[in-house]
Formats: sequence, structure tokens, C-alpha cells
Amino acid sequence: MNRRHLLGIAAATVVFQDNAIKRVRAASSATAGRKPEEVAADEDFWAEVRKSFSIDRNLINFNNGYCSPAPRPVQDVMRRMLDYTDMGPYHTMVTNLERQVEAVRRRLAAAAGCDPEEMAITRNASESLENAQYGIDLKPGDEVITTNQDYPRMITTYQQRERREGIALKQISFPVPPPSMDDLYQRFERAITPKTKVLHFCHITNRTGQIFPVQRICRMARQRGILTIVDGAHAFSHFPFKISDLECDYYGTSLHKWTYAPIGTGFLYVRRDRIASTWSMMASDKAQAGDIRKFEEIGTHPAANHNAISEALVFNERLGVDRKAARLRYLRDRWALRLAKNPKCRILHSPDPAQSCGLGFLAFTAGIDGAKMREVLLSKYGILTTFIGGEEYSGLRITPNVYNTLGEVDTFTAAVETELL
Repeated sequence: MNRRHLLGIAAATVVFQDNAIKRVRAASSATAGRKPEEVAADEDFWAEVRKSFSIDRNLINFNNGYCSPAPRPVQDVMRRMLDYTDMGPYHTMVTNLERQVEAVRRRLAAAAGCDPEEMAITRNASESLENAQYGIDLKPGDEVITTNQDYPRMITTYQQRERREGIALKQISFPVPPPSMDDLYQRFERAITPKTKVLHFCHITNRTGQIFPVQRICRMARQRGILTIVDGAHAFSHFPFKISDLECDYYGTSLHKWTYAPIGTGFLYVRRDRIASTWSMMASDKAQAGDIRKFEEIGTHPAANHNAISEALVFNERLGVDRKAARLRYLRDRWALRLAKNPKCRILHSPDPAQSCGLGFLAFTAGIDGAKMREVLLSKYGILTTFIGGEEYSGLRITPNVYNTLGEVDTFTAAVETELL
């Protein structure tokens, strides 16, 4: 390719990108003054949003909880930066593109509600949270409390510290759905002992989508000198909140889920007064002790992924996280309320909007194999869901997204009903 050809491709990409953002902006402007719950049922609005995604319409993807597709504008920005990277790559990527990470940091911190100097840009929630989990000094006998429904990798991290250092991991259980937010709070409060040093829990669980009373638990822990690590893998851009309101010490999330950023992006929030005393998972210089950037020391890595986060943030700003959350609940309720009437189905997520959002969980009565149902839905109907097993309960996690249609939701419910006959 010559320079003129490259410039032509770049110009066409920018035009396409601008058009996609303009469509979402125009659709959002048309909803001014309307409640999010009203917009949630406006199919014309969501049809415009849907045009921003280049997905396979021969597959009904209800596994967006694993990873969401990025909108076209985000894909285009990342491709353009990758093309530019390979024209160097030291000068193009390290000297030019990598410096843009500071602008990304500022935008991301503004959206999250924290100081940019408390925001480390990572590759995913696991990397973020393990920086905190391994970075806190603990002695043999020190106790960490989490739940048995927290993410397996995070539990495994503490179990490794148990074997290696002699710390104690305590896992508490809770019913699904729980009777109330008070019940969740009280379970943590009752579990605390004089040896407790860390409370680790989900903002919203990856299993049934249960939202926890984060601020209340964090305040209680702080009063007792206990650190808090909040797993926000599924929370950021899923429903409205600000990290500054949570009052936690550490918060980790993935941005390739509900923020629609490129795969391999996330962030770690560390309260400013905890940065210096928290070790980075990969080695950093002593001079970096109080610098949030020490948690980004991973060696050579692409700049395109994290730089394209800004475009995802613009997309979410235009869409409106409050409208987005209302739509996700609307889609979830459409299938859940219908299947709740089937005697062979059990809905395990809370119907309370304060305790749940887009993640839903479908369990079945005894004798019905949820894993087999997942395979039948995929092979026979082209519907992708997630089977989650466990001793206490098992079933299908259902996670539609803003690009899914009501027809796709109804196809799913009809397929489940047919297979249960």
C-alpha cells in the first residue's frame, strides 16, 4: 500500500466511525426527557443502537457475560492503531501511541468516579484483582473472608496463598436469591473474627447476577481496620455507580464485558493511601512505590487495545448507562417472567432492581440436565448460553445485550419450553 491508499482507508474508517456514533447520539437525543424504563421498551431506539454491532445474526448470543462484542467504532479505532503500530513499531507504538494511555486514564477515571492517580489500566479483572490479592501483606493465620460464589480464579488465588504462606481462607454461603441486602451484609458481619484482615466480594456475581450492598460492607470493614477488595468484573458500565461512593480499598473490572472495549482491557482502582503499601504482582522499581502505574508493569504489550477504551467510553456516554441498565433488565424480565410460569423452571436471580440487572439465572427441577439443555439450545436452535454447575445449584446463566432483539429473546423462551415438554 502507498501513503495515499493508507490515508484513504483511514479517512473512510473515520467517516464510518463518526456515522455510527452519530446514529447513537441522535437516537439518544430523541429520548431526552423520557425515563430509562420507557426507553427500554422503545424498539426503534434499540434498532439504531443495534446497527453499531457487527455480529453473527445466525447465532443468538446470550453469553455476553463472558465477553461482549465491541461496537464497530471501537473495532475501527483499534484496527487503525494496529496498522499504525506495525509501521514502526518502536517509534509508532512506544513513542507515540503508548503515551496516549494517560488520556485514556483520565477519561476512564472520570467515568468511574475516582482520581486518575488511583486508576491502573490492566488486561482484565483477574489481573486487576490478583494485583490486590497478592499485593497485600498477610501473615500466617491472617484471615480472608469471601463467598463460595465468588469467581473461581479469585478463590484459587487465596488458596495458593494458603498453601504457600499459611493464611486462612473462609468462604461463606448465601441463598439464591437472598431474602434481602440486609441478609448479605449480616452474613459478612457474623463471619468476621479478630483475625480477619480482608473482605473480598463481588459487586455483582458472575453466577446469578446478585448485587451486593458494597458501600455498607466497606464502611463496616473500615471501622474495624479490615481491607476490602471488590470484584467488579460485571459491574462497570452494566449499571450506574461511582467508585468514590463504594468506599472500597481495591476495585477490579474487565472492560471487554459491559463497557464494550477491546478484548484484553480492564482496570484496577487502588485507594490512594493504599498504593505505596501494596506490592505490584510483577516487579516494579522502588521509586514507583507510590505510583499507580506500577500495577501496569507487564513488559511489552500492544497500545491499540487500551487506547481504544476511549472510543468505548464515548459509545457508552452516548447510549447512557441508565438507559442501558433499564434495557438489560427489560430483556431479562421478558424471558424470566415467562419461564417462571413453567413448573419445570426455577428463576434464581432476584427480581429486585436494586439487587440485579442484566444477568439472569435459569435452573430446572430435578431430573433435567442443565448442561444437556445448554448443548441442545446451541446445536438445535443456535442459542448460546452458559452452564454453571455447583453443589448448591446449577443451571444456565442468560446474558442478553443491547444488540439482542425481542424476537431472539422469545425464540429462546420458546425453545426452552419446547425442550421441557
